[in-house]
Amino acid sequence: MKASRILLVPAVLAILVALALLPLYGSDTIVQFGISTLLLAVLAQGWNIIGGYAGYPSFGNSAFYGLGAYGVGIAMVQWQLPFATGLAFGVALAVVFAICLGIPVLRLKGHYFAIATLALAQVMAAIVSNVELAGQNIGLVLPPLNDDTLFYELSLGLLVAATLTVWWLTRSRFGFGLIAIRENEEGAVVMGVDTTRYKVLAFALAGVFSALAGGIHAYWITFLDPESAFDITLNVKMIIMAVFGGPGTILGPLVGSLILSAISEFLSSEVTSIAGLFFGAVIVVAVVLMPRGLADVARRYRQAGWRYFIENIRMHRL
Repeated sequence: MKASRILLVPAVLAILVALALLPLYGSDTIVQFGISTLLLAVLAQGWNIIGGYAGYPSFGNSAFYGLGAYGVGIAMVQWQLPFATGLAFGVALAVVFAICLGIPVLRLKGHYFAIATLALAQVMAAIVSNVELAGQNIGLVLPPLNDDTLFYELSLGLLVAATLTVWWLTRSRFGFGLIAIRENEEGAVVMGVDTTRYKVLAFALAGVFSALAGGIHAYWITFLDPESAFDITLNVKMIIMAVFGGPGTILGPLVGSLILSAISEFLSSEVTSIAGLFFGAVIVVAVVLMPRGLADVARRYRQAGWRYFIENIRMHRL
């Protein structure tokens, strides 16, 4: 086990270097695909904090994404401020929103919490559509910056930061508290965990990474409107990618994002007739055959074999 961990570090570093150098040897199409995939991976990793480690399945993280996007858009278009300031403004909006909303909503549990967060993106889209500063329904056009390499490296750096944060969670008191809440919240309270504070902080931390991803994407595509910024399908994608790869793990959301993004891109370009059904099929497969994701399959399949899937079918049959 120790030897495998020692070998894992240089392997991860080699992959990271290869990814960082991809703009030097990859085509423009590959780089653009890389930006989209990396930002989706950031969203999945952000959801992993609140959904995977805290066990609260949020369906509202795209609201943070949209706030981050509009933070950049308003700062750059309306106030002529630099991109970095816009990112900070978007993060501030997301954190304030997460704290103000999280205190009441995170008192709900399970399906009630999921339902309460489901309409967040649509509510925010409706609000922004009536705010003149945000361009209302017309949207905002950001100053163009034709530098895909910059956006790729920013996206990669953000994903590394999000992944290191999740790695820190697995070794910190805060992370142990979130896991305790996921496994038995009442027991966590008895153990002295301030569950409300931990959940709100996890919600805000997930919001930070989602907002940063939204800000980078807004500047990359240079156009922003309520429908695209608060796209509810982003919630579906980030959750499926995290669950498919393995919620509550460090690398699971990354693996899930890479695999599903690649397959989705191929289907969209080659077999468009079934591309729209792809994520629906993934949901069924993930829930019935491997509800704990690829990470759990890799860990237990060698011992259980095909019985692993049979047990999951019996336990999670529809």
